Amino acid sequence: MNVTVVFRRILMPLAASCAALLLAGAGAAPAFSQTSNSAAPASAGATDVSQFPSLDKLPGKVPPTVWNGLARSWSGAHARWKATASNDVGSVVFLGDSITDGWHTLAADFPKLKVANRGIGGDITSGVLYRLKADVLSLNPVAVVLLIGTNDAGDGASGEDIAGNIQLILTAINSYNPNIKVIVCKVMPRGESNLSAKIQKANSLVEQFVKGRPNFAMCDTWGIYADEQGNPNPQDFNTDRLHLNAAGYAAWKKALDPVLAGLKLE
Repeated sequence: MNVTVVFRRILMPLAASCAALLLAGAGAAPAFSQTSNSAAPASAGATDVSQFPSLDKLPGKVPPTVWNGLARSWSGAHARWKATASNDVGSVVFLGDSITDGWHTLAADFPKLKVANRGIGGDITSGVLYRLKADVLSLNPVAVVLLIGTNDAGDGASGEDIAGNIQLILTAINSYNPNIKVIVCKVMPRGESNLSAKIQKANSLVEQFVKGRPNFAMCDTWGIYADEQGNPNPQDFNTDRLHLNAAGYAAWKKALDPVLAGLKLE
């Protein structure tokens, strides 16, 4: 299935086609090894997502390459979550890649909320689609805070591909339970200036999709970090100019606070 077909389907009613996405399973990293040049079919019937699948099993549009450490990161995260999953039911689930996974003060930063972290270092939008039901929807979350897409950009995906997969994630959540509230965080700026245009394109398309849809809200995690050239503010990022430092997480929390308050989750 090529990119054009995938993207056209996103712009059409997706209630029927997204049911399959619910049956399956983002940290940024610089190294690449596995390759894939075509969109994979939605995973049907996958209940155990503890091991990263072959790329042809991933739903949505798969980037041309993925980080060669993703399988190890993926299995380690699932091993940790297995012991705590029952305690995470009914949480606000933070879903994404290593930027989410690295938010170690999450519970302390949101003391009035029950939170669960479902970030995986190196994950991509297709990975989130694949593991969405097992890792997130099975917890019956009251809300999801989604940040995903920077690895897709680094792995060679276009802005349109990134936005298309994010829209599939949102549609799948809504199809599973339209009462789940979703905060979509914009893909953050990163050090490679050549990626700025595609990230901003993805953010713009997703924002257009979210606008006016009940229970969906945007959080501007681009504007709070980017300078006029689209580069990340150094005070908020580690030296890799990709992952947040303590000040960066404090800025993310500050941006999320009014959005969460507007959802009236407490």
